[in-house]
Amino acid sequence: MRGMTADTPTMGRMMALIARRWRQILDTELRPHDLTDATWQPLLELKRHGRPLHPKEIADALLLDKSSMVRILRTLEEKGFVTREPDEADRRAFFVTLTREGEARLQEVMRLSREIEMRAISGVAEEDLAATRRVLKAIHDEIQSVETLP
Repeated sequence: MRGMTADTPTMGRMMALIARRWRQILDTELRPHDLTDATWQPLLELKRHGRPLHPKEIADALLLDKSSMVRILRTLEEKGFVTREPDEADRRAFFVTLTREGEARLQEVMRLSREIEMRAISGVAEEDLAATRRVLKAIHDEIQSVETLP
């Protein structure tokens, strides 16, 4: 590709490093709120959907395995951020619901996340941000359809 040398990091590596550092910063900021990056994401999914969800739905949305999701949801339930309610249609299943405390905590986290984003993008021109968001969305949308590389 044009402009790339052997020591130019791939886009995947740059995105991974940015995501890892972003998560470290967010985890540090979330510590006083009794959450981590892993534990606030299910709260966000519940809010985004606006209805109770099965754990599998949350796990699928976050690209997590079911056992990890069960552990995270147990932690969130112990903290009072979610509740589990039986699924009347399937006695073996349950729905996860965001509590008022969970919603309040999510609002705090969203504020912190926006502050981190504003710090991270403070040196980037507005037109570059718009282009970056379009490119990242295109990459995101395309990679969702990739199962494995040939």
